Amino acid sequence: MDMRQLRYFLAIAKERQITRAARSLNMEQPPLSRQLHIMEQDLGVKLFDRVGRHLTLTQAGYVLEQRARSLLHQLDETLIEIKEIDQGLRGVLAIGSAFSCISLLPPKISAFRAKYPQVKIQILEGDHFILDEYMKSNAIGLGITRLPFEADNGSEDYVILPLPPDPFVLVIPRRWDLGQIQRSIRIGDLADMPLLALKSDKTKRLHEKIVNECRRFLFEPNIVCECSSVAIIISLVVAGIGATILPKSVMSSFPIDEIDMLDISDTSFLSEVGVVWLRDRYLSQHARHFINILQTH
Repeated sequence: MDMRQLRYFLAIAKERQITRAARSLNMEQPPLSRQLHIMEQDLGVKLFDRVGRHLTLTQAGYVLEQRARSLLHQLDETLIEIKEIDQGLRGVLAIGSAFSCISLLPPKISAFRAKYPQVKIQILEGDHFILDEYMKSNAIGLGITRLPFEADNGSEDYVILPLPPDPFVLVIPRRWDLGQIQRSIRIGDLADMPLLALKSDKTKRLHEKIVNECRRFLFEPNIVCECSSVAIIISLVVAGIGATILPKSVMSSFPIDEIDMLDISDTSFLSEVGVVWLRDRYLSQHARHFINILQTH
């Protein structure tokens, strides 16, 4: 017995007459009578008793009616859910983010949740190479990261959509008292300052961009420590070991009193941000909706 036959059966149970049931199903009476006969033969039971021109459910027919209604209701709900998932109205949105971009997500996720409250969100964090692995293994559909994107075999396999850039700032220990005197600094004043660099063995481009900007102003940065963790670098700044140059939005993740943040006044020093996804991979409607929010909010 298939779902089509269950719908035929429920129509007959509702109308209590083959002719009316056939009319409600937009079909002829003989084919519907044959389908009822096939169902009763397959099940080995009578589903209806005939009382005059009308049909009444047998005990077996009554049980089947209850189960059939439940089964078809579940099927209809499942089909609606599948369609909504394809439209991005339900399901799971799995995204990845570099740690330095995590602070960009809360307002975007809030806007997404307001429009698609039935979609569950999963967030995985990692550097470029980890995000590359996540996307290639289908753990996430897209990643939000600093540009250029440093995938293991290059970024040619990816669509890269730039988002509004983020200015760099100098983050210093409050104990230096420099932030109490001024709110900005010239890049040349960093020449003798001990600096902490965000860098790993694989992700070097952000570090290289900062070094190249210093060289453009004719000095070599005094880097006293390299580290792959933003959180560790901030803790070292708090300890007074040195200052660091980071994208401004990163600092919203560290609401602490022991640091100051200075604009760099004499350079349009920007960190580029982008959303990336695999070029040959299906991009879900959830992900497309989220990308629209990244661009418009």
